[in-house]
Amino acid sequence: MATVRVVVGGAVFHQGRLLAARRSAPPELAGRWELPGGKLEPGESAEQALVRELREELGVEAEPLERLAGEWPLKPGYVLQVFTARLVAGEPRPLQDHDELRWLTPDRVDDVDWLEQDRPAVALAARRLATGDPAPPR
Repeated sequence: MATVRVVVGGAVFHQGRLLAARRSAPPELAGRWELPGGKLEPGESAEQALVRELREELGVEAEPLERLAGEWPLKPGYVLQVFTARLVAGEPRPLQDHDELRWLTPDRVDDVDWLEQDRPAVALAARRLATGDPAPPR
């Protein structure tokens, strides 16, 4: 049986808004929006991978809070797991794989063209944000 690789995405919350990132590559994904993140490296937990990926891609420090229920298939051999996360330090900038970032309020999350596999997690995250409960306290 083939091993499934996990791609972790971050539903990054700050001041009642959700961060959306527009892909600049690869060509088949360019121009579409996603929750930022990336692949787990060997020996990393999903939370560690998310912290690393957000640092590399956006230049920020974030604290993973809670994994959203479910996982979503990506290309063959990959699944997406999404965590809510709180922005701890830094101002997000599109450093790698993205050319634009937007902060969206819960009523504006449909303003961008999300990648299909991100849509269920975005809906869950927006619902969480709209109810004022981005994540339970630790």
